[in-house]
Amino acid sequence: MRVLDLATLFAGPLAATLLGDFGAEVVKVEHPRKPDPSRGHGPSKDGIGLWWKMLGRNKRTITLDLSTPGGRSTLLRLAGTADVIIENFRPGTLEKWELGWPELSAVNPRLILARVTGFGQFGPYAHRPGFGTLAEAMSGFAAITGEPGTQPTLPRSVSRTPSRA
Repeated sequence: MRVLDLATLFAGPLAATLLGDFGAEVVKVEHPRKPDPSRGHGPSKDGIGLWWKMLGRNKRTITLDLSTPGGRSTLLRLAGTADVIIENFRPGTLEKWELGWPELSAVNPRLILARVTGFGQFGPYAHRPGFGTLAEAMSGFAAITGEPGTQPTLPRSVSRTPSRA
């Protein structure tokens, strides 16, 4: 199985990583000037972000600017040999680049396009970003944590240094 990972920051890249763990060939596609932010997110060891070490395992990486004709044609060529594409752009971004489902399925009708968003492709919240803290708050998770009579609490951020007791 060949997977093209176009996603950034966590949910989409993690899905691709897990497919790689099960033996899929995963090609991570990054913008040439704006690589996946997980490369620099959180703590690092020997100059390499630990989130990237986790999310980048089992992947080969290439750079493509999908907003250019050359990047578009290269991605369409790769899509012709892929089984799955995972992306998490804001809804309409692939379509703006003429890389939406009509173009992708034309080069590969058996392709699976996994679109990872906080609120789906359509509807009143579709264009809102979706991150963990937002999901924790909107789902009610934050309201059921903490101590009685205090403000809701959220899980600790990965970028904080653990406290020492």
